[in-house]
Amino acid sequence: MQSVKAKMGKVGKGVKCSARGCENTAVRSIPLDQAREANIEVASAQRRIYLCENHYKVLKKARRKEERLERWRWTS
Repeated sequence: MQSVKAKMGKVGKGVKCSARGCENTAVRSIPLDQAREANIEVASAQRRIYLCENHYKVLKKARRKEERLERWRWTS
């Protein structure tokens, strides 16, 4: 018997990316504050936004840089 995985949440149901001008399917949802910190222009001002693979990669790079700077501040 095959198990049928129910699609839960908006990402699983195929919501589009919330970044301005992007029509790709979202793979992650994040809080709006994190997107603003990464300078991603958002089309709507909801509490959570949805990002495609490309925009999520941009967010990860920005967060990684900020975390590295924070670590340097604490170790100095």
